[in-house]
Amino acid sequence: MTSWAGRDLAGGDRRLPRYPVFIPTKGRHDGPNYTARLLLADDVPFRIVVEPSEAAAYAAALPGVEQILTPRDEMGSSIPVRNLIRDIAEAEGWARHWQLDDNLKQFRRFYKGHRIPCHAGIGLRVCEDFVDRYTNVGVAGLNYQMFVPRSTPTPFYLNCHVYSCTLVNHAMACRWRGRYNEDTDLCLQALSNGWTTVALNVYMADKDITMKQKGGNTTALYSGDGRLRMARSLERLWPYVVETRRRFNRPQHVIRDSWRKFDQPLIRRTDIDWDALASRDEYGLRLQQVAEEVRSPIVRGLVDAWVAEGLPIE
Repeated sequence: MTSWAGRDLAGGDRRLPRYPVFIPTKGRHDGPNYTARLLLADDVPFRIVVEPSEAAAYAAALPGVEQILTPRDEMGSSIPVRNLIRDIAEAEGWARHWQLDDNLKQFRRFYKGHRIPCHAGIGLRVCEDFVDRYTNVGVAGLNYQMFVPRSTPTPFYLNCHVYSCTLVNHAMACRWRGRYNEDTDLCLQALSNGWTTVALNVYMADKDITMKQKGGNTTALYSGDGRLRMARSLERLWPYVVETRRRFNRPQHVIRDSWRKFDQPLIRRTDIDWDALASRDEYGLRLQQVAEEVRSPIVRGLVDAWVAEGLPIE
């Protein structure tokens, strides 16, 4: 596995993230460990954050993966763990850090209306390179695949909710708080304090369905009337922004006006020569044919278009 020694994790390899990656995980050492295995397969460096009583089980499930232990078992929710991760990343001198949920099954690239599986590190690095060009991005990340249909009109959404695959700017004083809905609350804090949030669509994360796997917060937070408690708690924090409705046959918080009242623009850095930026950058990506025969005419057209542009294919 790639060493954590030194400050520049990526070195000259633009397929790897510049900032450190952390995966908080609990009760899933005997599960698929999707995110960890995904990053291992693409040689993306990361650390997992686990409770002391589960350290040995995680070491057996993910041998060689560096661990950070929480101060104790049963931290109550993921929120104290998330703040611990930020404290560690800040103490190490990083300007930002990644927090990835442990149930991300795949990263994909949006290309000509298709969501194509891609190298995990490239999606993270593209997000980093994009937001580092601006001075006011507080929270960024990769959007969920389910929210990026073929008709998606833009490479990113601005001033919106960022889920599960999150890049946090340490210049932003906002921190995780409470017990529920930490991602929504953090984004609302950022936006209310004048920061922007960015969800990339051009790269996206395919996440397992919430509550499908045991472990994590499934028992502690979601059982019984947990969904209602979660929605109401966010409504109490943001009474003029959030309301609780019944959607998809369950209680759910709803952001009024679908986040559209937050309209702050991205602010460009002045030390970048914007005219010198490449109009297109593939980050070394190559289109790879994984089936012996491409039967779909749509996919065949995609391959032909890629080749016609003089781009490499394997």
